[in-house]
Amino acid sequence: MYKYLLLVCLSLLAFSSLHAQILQGKVVDKNGIPVQDAYILSNDVSQHTHTNELGAFKHDGFQPGDTLKISFIGFSTQSLVLESKDFSEPMVITLREAPINLDQVVISNQNNSLNQISQIDLRNNPVNSSQEILRKIPGLFIAQHAGGGKAEQIFLRGFDIDHGTDINISVDGMPVNMVSHAHGQGYSDLHFLIPETVERVDFSKGPYYADKGNFTTAGYIEFQTKERLGSSMASVEYGQFNSTRTVGMFDLLPAGSDHQAYIAGEYILTDGPFESSQHFNRINLMGKYTVNLPGNDKLSIQASHFDSKWDASGQIPQRAVDAGIITRFGAIDDTEGGFTSRSNIAINHTRNIDGNSFIKSNAFYSHYDFELFSNFTFFLEDPVNGDQIRQVEDRNIFGLQSVYHRQFEPGDMDIDLQAGLGLRYDQINDNQLARTANRKTTLEEIARGDINESNLYGFVNSEFEIGNFLINPGVRLDYLKFDYVDNLTTAYRTLSEGKAIVSPKLNFMYNPSPFWQIFLKSGMGFHSNDTRVVVARSGEQILPAAYGVDLGTVWKPLPRLWFNTALWYLYLQQEFVYVGDAGIVEPSGKTRRTGIDFGLRYQISDRFFLDSDINYTFARAIEEPEGANYIPLAPDLTAVGGIVYQSKGGFSGGLRYRYIKDRPANEDGSITAIGYFITDLNANYTWNKTTFSLIIDNLFDTEWNEAQFATESRLRNEDAPIEELHYTPGTPFFLRGKVSFRF
Repeated sequence: MYKYLLLVCLSLLAFSSLHAQILQGKVVDKNGIPVQDAYILSNDVSQHTHTNELGAFKHDGFQPGDTLKISFIGFSTQSLVLESKDFSEPMVITLREAPINLDQVVISNQNNSLNQISQIDLRNNPVNSSQEILRKIPGLFIAQHAGGGKAEQIFLRGFDIDHGTDINISVDGMPVNMVSHAHGQGYSDLHFLIPETVERVDFSKGPYYADKGNFTTAGYIEFQTKERLGSSMASVEYGQFNSTRTVGMFDLLPAGSDHQAYIAGEYILTDGPFESSQHFNRINLMGKYTVNLPGNDKLSIQASHFDSKWDASGQIPQRAVDAGIITRFGAIDDTEGGFTSRSNIAINHTRNIDGNSFIKSNAFYSHYDFELFSNFTFFLEDPVNGDQIRQVEDRNIFGLQSVYHRQFEPGDMDIDLQAGLGLRYDQINDNQLARTANRKTTLEEIARGDINESNLYGFVNSEFEIGNFLINPGVRLDYLKFDYVDNLTTAYRTLSEGKAIVSPKLNFMYNPSPFWQIFLKSGMGFHSNDTRVVVARSGEQILPAAYGVDLGTVWKPLPRLWFNTALWYLYLQQEFVYVGDAGIVEPSGKTRRTGIDFGLRYQISDRFFLDSDINYTFARAIEEPEGANYIPLAPDLTAVGGIVYQSKGGFSGGLRYRYIKDRPANEDGSITAIGYFITDLNANYTWNKTTFSLIIDNLFDTEWNEAQFATESRLRNEDAPIEELHYTPGTPFFLRGKVSFRF
């Protein structure tokens, strides 16, 4: 048997060496920065390939005399006729920037064609806050309910993800999710990211990718920051509610060299629309240096720091507004708020081995501080002092990862192999939950301890491209170790548990043409439970698994019309949840979600773009009786979209909407979280190097509830508690003006 296997392997190698001439090269922009996922297509569309993370491509199906088209979003499509000399050494193709045009979009035979949507949306609709950049993910909704300083509440695919429990978020390979966080598992504060520095957003829904681990159940989002700015920029924005935002980004090295460096800063002040001022302020600083080394190697070093401080009016009960005790923008306890900071340093290195393989490695360190004061129940537990709580932690995160990439072509098959190893270690000192009064006095310590959590992982991902078919099997192995020391007990003791999980993936793509793809994706993912849950339950359900399937298509029936749709299913195992606000463990049963996603991008003319994403989900708890099996706050119908205009004369603008339907706020649906339809407007005019902008959030001044919860609470003079809808009011009509100058 082994002799036959050896004979087959030798035959494949011999066949590949006798195959057609090999064309290889690199696609870059005008600054020499690699263009990832650029599409290289023969004129008769019989042969095609795309660039990898290094901007490199290699294909043996092209011949001298072929006419190639090279295209990517935001660049002019380039054509060239191949000559014999092009096959003697790697070629370099430089693309020129151009306005967004859907003619440039080719649906390539790769695992995540939907990423092109984010490139279109990012260029057509620039954002000016880290909150807004999350809205670039089709079907993702967010809600803010703590004065702007707390991480956003996230909704996706029928999940109330809280602050990140079921979505994996990263920036340049550095994780955003916080394991065993003082406020909630997977807590993802993205506010350290300056949105103007974002170059690319890689995203997908479902647990189908071997290189994505913990928290990848509903999906993942990976932000990549710019290597070079192209030009320096300074902007000032001022608006209602004493709101100010300033941004500066400064290119430090001349264009055309192998070295790129820039620094960026952001400062935000606002009082917010509330009667009690938010006194919100945030500062972000970032620096990044990238060097292209000999042999197509690359090294990038970046550092950043972010500080945020705020006051908050918190969630308010509907009955207090109805009774005239407070207005919609009033407060029962306006001493909520907090402070948080994060300092990061990250190193990314790419080592090019040969034309077929490279190793990509990254290492990072983050120091994170968090302090949050909240009061959700008012006087339910303590009728004298109130129910304010304080959550605190001081965290260090260490991590590293190396991924080996190799491409080879045995016969008519193209194979792309990835194999990676990595480690993440979280050291959390003095993770606390306490009852407090007026932010000054500690009344009772509920929980306080030290957490050490390690995640060692490895994965193998492969892509077999055979003609128009792509088969993508992969497998991931994670081992997590949980240690907890309870500092409220008199005796010292380390509680420890460990668990491993294997997550297989199998995806199929079929591209009958460069303008149509059909896909079937399947896989298993997981999110880890909080360390305090793990040790309290003696290791029971440490890593509840998620099983998912997607069947869908991406289609361009016309050169400027793009459709995508998917039918999907996701099942989650039994899990136990640590409620950071109460310091208790709550059981949560098996759940099932099914749904359909639909997206459209249409370029009406050279200047008008239309986009829309509609998502429907049916989400239920499996083990509960009918009528008591709703998943609280799980959205069933959401829609976002808009129209964008860009003129040659310097004017641009857009009108955008977002809609979420009414949904149950508790298990039996007796309390309803109210849906809303909000419209935003932006208009811009560029004269020479200066851009003047007008931004209006909530154009029609709609009264809406942003974050909403079914909560049992008691007001000071009430005899008994009442469970009803509590909410944070959404931003009213909010006008801002902005001036940006490039130099």
